[in-house]
Amino acid sequence: MTASPKSPNRWSLSIGDLTQAAVFAALIAALGLPGTINIGTSGVPITFQSLGVILAGAVLGPRKGTLAVVIFMVLAIAGLPILSGGRNGLTALSSPTAGYFIGFLPAVIVIGVLTAMMVSTSSTGGRTGSGKYRVLWGIGINALGGIVVLYACGVLGLLVRTDLTLWAAIATNGSFIPGDIAKCVIAALVAAQVHRGRPGLIEPLRARRSGTVAG
Repeated sequence: MTASPKSPNRWSLSIGDLTQAAVFAALIAALGLPGTINIGTSGVPITFQSLGVILAGAVLGPRKGTLAVVIFMVLAIAGLPILSGGRNGLTALSSPTAGYFIGFLPAVIVIGVLTAMMVSTSSTGGRTGSGKYRVLWGIGINALGGIVVLYACGVLGLLVRTDLTLWAAIATNGSFIPGDIAKCVIAALVAAQVHRGRPGLIEPLRARRSGTVAG
């Protein structure tokens, strides 16, 4: 019996992967240029950067999408004023809204992993992992990561940094829900077009099961 050649490390990244991650990190930063919009007295600003985070997970998947957000967050924490309103990561971490900044990371991971699972179980012509992206599922996945997970992190940060009650902290997000739903829809529509034009952009999570030995 002879062993089959080892498959490459599924978590390894090529130059092209790193380039894609860097481009999306720049996109997230660019989406902060319009600044912030504040509604009410909660102090929680509306920004467009969460759209970039959602797009990173929906378009690039768990590996490259997470790397894009990590690059963005590291640069922000290093002092670059790339957060909305010209803030840097240290300023964000010291504010009551620190949880929303920290929440970028779990949000992109959830979106990336679930999107990769969707792509892995999609089937075209009987081929598993063909890259088919289903918009309605994508909207739901984006909402889970970009709203539920991100808001949960933000609420936790408000509870730690302010004297708000749990319900009051949750209620601060109410006015942002319509806009964030729109972001989830936009990201799903964009991701569907990208994956239609470039199938296989996200590597399926389900490893191909081929024989490991031959006799």
